[in-house]
Amino acid sequence: MSAQQRKTLETLTMAMQTLQSELSTLVDSRQKLDSQLQENELVDQEFKNMDDQARVYKMIGPVLVLQEKTEAEANVEKRLEYIRGEISRVEKRIEQLSKEQEQKSVEIFKLQMEIQGINKAQA
Repeated sequence: MSAQQRKTLETLTMAMQTLQSELSTLVDSRQKLDSQLQENELVDQEFKNMDDQARVYKMIGPVLVLQEKTEAEANVEKRLEYIRGEISRVEKRIEQLSKEQEQKSVEIFKLQMEIQGINKAQA
């Protein structure tokens, strides 16, 4: 194995590890966003089941403050939109990283095959 091939292999391997690490972080983020989405969808469903005259309280620090139901519903809807947008963004990035990871894997495989071919020819 030449010094150039060794350096290329090390570079590709490090890039692959970086991609795997970032992909792992994104998968964790996706799971957290899913939890938040489910929680907010439950709150939204509860608002739909509530009477229009029901009282809604918002926790600010250690204090519960009375809040208009329509305002609370609007806040939850905005949160749901934001979370869905973040999920979409994270999924696109996961897809992109998966493709990059696959390309790096192919590059590493080709280089390893090339190195094995050279080693067999020298033997």
